[in-house]
Amino acid sequence: MQPTATVLVYSDDANTREQVRLAVGRRPAADAPSVEYLECATLPAVIAALDAGGIDACVLDGEATPAGGMGVCRQIKDEIFDCPPVLLLIGRRQDAWLATWSRADAVTAHPVDPVALADGLAGLLRRRTAQHAG
Repeated sequence: MQPTATVLVYSDDANTREQVRLAVGRRPAADAPSVEYLECATLPAVIAALDAGGIDACVLDGEATPAGGMGVCRQIKDEIFDCPPVLLLIGRRQDAWLATWSRADAVTAHPVDPVALADGLAGLLRRRTAQHAG
């Protein structure tokens, strides 16, 4: 297992980005790599970071403005070769069907639930590690 994973956290709201960092902490699970965060507040920053490479997973805020996380997710799934897995934060559990449209790999709802967020992210990092090991 790689020693550190880079997780891109996208939200126009600095408080949401902080909630994600605090909820997951330095390691989302005992069998997952430790995490370093790359915070992005705009769509161009997300695209630039993904184009540069080295991102292992993304956490996108579905409520971000002007570019919402669902649209960003769909765009990066279409445009980024070997796009990292995406965990989408949605405003309401009823919006989970929209996350399917966006092609998110995992979903959790606002307010941030630390256990659900850490479990979801750990699962994505495990899958990403397994894909790149084989």
